Amino acid sequence: MSTLTSKYQATIPRAVREALTLAAGDRIEFIIERDGVRVRRALPADAELQELEATLAPEWDSARDDAAYADL
Repeated sequence: MSTLTSKYQATIPRAVREALTLAAGDRIEFIIERDGVRVRRALPADAELQELEATLAPEWDSARDDAAYADL
């Protein structure tokens, strides 16, 4: 449990920091779900792009498409 300050900041409890292997300066992410909010270590930007790319339709992934959009 943690208390929200007047600046809307909260301390991450030690058990959570240890479970997520967090250190000062690490980024965390809040994922809003229907029944609550999940907290996780933020993914590096490259990993986020890879997750997004995995959701794209495979018909846009071809050598022809790569050539057509190479100059963008």
